[in-house]
Amino acid sequence: MAFNWPNRTSGRRPALGRALILLFTAATLAGPARAGDATGQASVIDGDTIEIRATRVRLFGIDAPEHDQLCHNRHGERYRCGQIASNALAAFIGRQTVACVEVDRDQYGRTVAVCSAGKVDLADWLVRGGLAIDWPRYSKGDYAAAEAEARAKQTGMWSGRFVEPWRYRQCITAGGRPGACSSGANSGTRQGMRPLEAH
Repeated sequence: MAFNWPNRTSGRRPALGRALILLFTAATLAGPARAGDATGQASVIDGDTIEIRATRVRLFGIDAPEHDQLCHNRHGERYRCGQIASNALAAFIGRQTVACVEVDRDQYGRTVAVCSAGKVDLADWLVRGGLAIDWPRYSKGDYAAAEAEARAKQTGMWSGRFVEPWRYRQCITAGGRPGACSSGANSGTRQGMRPLEAH
């Protein structure tokens, strides 16, 4: 399922910083929860979306490649980076309890949240592993350090070339085909440490 982030959140800055939210995540396990908070076993929908007890939760501040999106490895070969991100997130979560603290709602009323498994922020884990990228338009740089680490180590998508997921969705919405939209033919791409110009 392809999501369009501007339709998923109003983009307003959370009242509390991400670190403070994580400190209070444990309190949601014992205290009264807000309507958008969710705790329990999680099913992975895609690389940045999970579901807990029928509550669909979009991870705040990041963007992972779409399920049909392709990236290029260091040898220029295509691979299903969206599928890899989803599978890696599912394997990492396993049977752990996931706790999510809502920081926003999108225009459809869906929860946008900071989620953790144990003491690990799932969004940070994804970005640090090169499986997703910081989306500064919404995160205000909360995951910039994690992305910088992944870029420096050429981890995950940063070992090759990829199109930012939001640009991929724009390309698909405009009628582009997955292969062309994944190659950067109709969209900006990133490679290693630097963005590439659109062709």
